[in-house]
Amino acid sequence: MADLLEQASDWLGGMRRTYLSRTATYQRGDDSVEVVAAVGRTVFEIDDGSGAVVQWESRDFLIAAADLVIGDRPVTLPQPGDRISETQDGKVYVYEVMAPGKEPCWRYSDPYRRTLRVHTKQVGTE
Repeated sequence: MADLLEQASDWLGGMRRTYLSRTATYQRGDDSVEVVAAVGRTVFEIDDGSGAVVQWESRDFLIAAADLVIGDRPVTLPQPGDRISETQDGKVYVYEVMAPGKEPCWRYSDPYRRTLRVHTKQVGTE
């Protein structure tokens, strides 16, 4: 019997890719790949150890796991220090893959491990 929720998740992922995404460049060292990514955000609340809670907002890129192929690796998982570039209104924005504290820099965005949610911070423009 087919998993209807998995089919619905695949359909929704296709709609996101078709109607809510843009082209971006994912880079690790000298290697890069063009990916189709939807843009989102995550707000982290981190205890700084002295009782204060610090908010940290990341720009997230939702990328199909199958699309993130760098070099000769079949599927690549994001690593801190990787970069994502996107062009908006003729300006190139550069983001570095990272997350605050001990938070992971990425996670799967669906229960079927087909979409990666990559956390980033803007580090420059070109």
